[in-house]
This record gives sequence, structure tokens and C-alpha cells, in this order.
Amino acid sequence: MHLPGFKPERETPQVAEADVEVRIRGLMMDPSTRMPIVVLNDLAGEVILPIWVGLFEANAIALEIEKSTTPRPMTHDLLKNVITGLNATVIRVVVGALREDTFHATIWMNQSGETVAMDARPSDAIALALRSDCPIFVSKQLLDQAKAAAGNSSTLAPDDLRRWLENLNDDEMGRYKM
Repeated sequence: MHLPGFKPERETPQVAEADVEVRIRGLMMDPSTRMPIVVLNDLAGEVILPIWVGLFEANAIALEIEKSTTPRPMTHDLLKNVITGLNATVIRVVVGALREDTFHATIWMNQSGETVAMDARPSDAIALALRSDCPIFVSKQLLDQAKAAAGNSSTLAPDDLRRWLENLNDDEMGRYKM
């Protein structure tokens, strides 16, 4: 089942050979734009993908990473509660595309044995994945696209950005503080 007008990057939630499972390496502020960045890292520690996100989304991700609780449910907590209330489970999220300098993600869910795919911003998909304790993937094609896009950037050479991110220690990553 798909939502009207939404076509996911692929039709099934199975792990494509080209998908790379990632973890959150860190959450930090971009020193030049002062915007939050979620830094994703493959499980082998070889590939790094920075995704710039909004302040509120970064805060939602940080709260869950730190296992902080709030007196009332935040938006992503509400979304998880609605999904659970509808007898569905989030089975995985995939950051699968970069179009017009914007990342796109798909949230894959199971509801009574039926697969449901929902289009999402990567920041929302990541915040929901953390709350749902499900894996996060990035398509290999996206990693290649991101490398190519970074190669066209005039602000920071891709190798310089990669070296900068790879050499950050936990204190420099901000220890998830926003």
C-alpha cells in the first residue's frame, strides 16, 4: 500500500544490495552556517554522510539519542504512538535520494502483514527510527550522488569535508548537545 501520489524509490522494503546500513556518528553544528548536521556513518566506519537538518528536528533526534524524556509527547513521539495505535510497526527507514539538493527518505512500515511506504524528510525518518528502534539505511546510489554533489561545491572541497568529519572526536561532535 502506498499513499496517494507517493512513489517510493523502490516498491519493496527488502534491503537492496545497494543499501548501506548506517548509524548516527554525531549531531553537531555546521561551523559556517550554524545549522545542525546529522552525521551518518556506515557500520564499517568507512562512509560518512552529513545531512543538514532544522533545529527542531535536530533537537528531536538529540532527545532520543540522550534518552531524555519530556513531560508531554513531542511530535515524533506522537507519530510513533499513532503508528502503534494503528497496529503498525516501523521496520526500517531509507534515505534514498538527493534531488535538487534535498535529501528524501522513505519510512517502511508493516500493518497487519501489509507493507506501507511513506515519504519523509530524512530528519523526521531518523527521529522516528530512533524511537522505533529500527535500522536506518542509505542507498549506495545516494552516497555516490552526495560525493558527486560535494565535488561541485565551491565552499569546501569534498576531501577536506570528509577529512574534517572523520577526524572529529566525540567532544568535537558535540556529544549530541544542541
